[in-house]
Amino acid sequence: MDPVTDLRTIRDFIRFGASQFRAVRLSFGHGTDNAIDEAAWLVLHALDLPLDLPESWWNSRLAPAERRRVEAALRMRITTRKPAAYITREAWFMGLPFYVDERVLIPRSPIAELIEAGFSPWLDPGAIGRVLDLCTGSGCIGLATATVLPEAEVWLADLSPDALAVARRNVREHDLEQRVTLAVSDVFEGLAGAPGFDLIVSNPPYVDAGEMAALAPEYRHEPSLGLAAGADGLDIVRRILAGAKARLNTGGVLIVEVGNSQPALEAAFPELPFTWLEFAGGGEGVFLLARDQLPE
Repeated sequence: MDPVTDLRTIRDFIRFGASQFRAVRLSFGHGTDNAIDEAAWLVLHALDLPLDLPESWWNSRLAPAERRRVEAALRMRITTRKPAAYITREAWFMGLPFYVDERVLIPRSPIAELIEAGFSPWLDPGAIGRVLDLCTGSGCIGLATATVLPEAEVWLADLSPDALAVARRNVREHDLEQRVTLAVSDVFEGLAGAPGFDLIVSNPPYVDAGEMAALAPEYRHEPSLGLAAGADGLDIVRRILAGAKARLNTGGVLIVEVGNSQPALEAAFPELPFTWLEFAGGGEGVFLLARDQLPE
C-alpha cells in the first residue's frame, strides 16, 4: 500500500480501504460479506470508535497519529490476509461481542437466530434446564444461549485446550462463571460424569477434504481442527449422532450445523428424519433431531 498522505477523513480511509481490498481480491465471510463493511470495521477499530458510529461523523478529519494507525490496520488486512476479527481480536455473535484469536474459529453460525428465539418452537425455553455446546470454540453459541436462557446451566465442551482458554475468557467477560461449566472433551468422550442435557447444540468441524484444499487464504488462518472433518466432512457428525441419545434427557433435542455437507449427511443416513431448519437472515445446513429420532 502506498502512503496515504492525501487521505484526511474517516470516509476517505473507508473508501480507500474498500477499493484496495477489491483490487487485491480479498475474501470475506468472517463477520462481513463485502469490502466496504470490512474496511469500516478496521478503520473504526483503529480509531477506538463504535461500529454504529453515525455517518455524520465520517467526515471527521484524522490527526497524523490516527492516520498512521488506520493505515497500519488496512495494510495488515492486505498483507496477511487475516480476517478483520483476528486483527481487532473481536467478533460479534447474536449482537454480543466475543474475544477471538487464531486459536478459535470466528463466529458466524446461523444458529444465532435460533438462540434469539429461545429455541422456540422446537423447545419450550422455560423448560430448558441444561444445555451442552459441543465443539464450542470461542464459546459463542453456549454463552449467547446462557444470556437468552437465564435459568439454564450451560456446558462448553471442546477437544482443544487452546480453544477452551478463549472460551474461558469469554465466560469471564460476560460474567457467566456461575452458570457455565467448561470441559475438555473429544466429542462425548470427556463427559462421562456429566448430567443429561435438554439441548445439545453444535457447530462442529464439517468441511470435507475437497473444500479444505480450496479454502481462501482468510480461512486458512483459522484452526484446521475446527474445520476439517475427513473426506466427506462427516467424521465428527457421525460420532455426535452415535452418542447424542445417551446424553439427552427425555424430550431433549439435538441441533447441529453441517453446512455444505448436508447432501453427504442425508446420503449417509437416509433412515434419519432430519428437520432442516430455515433462517430468515440466511444460512442453511442446520438439522434438528429429537431424542427419540436418534439412533441407539
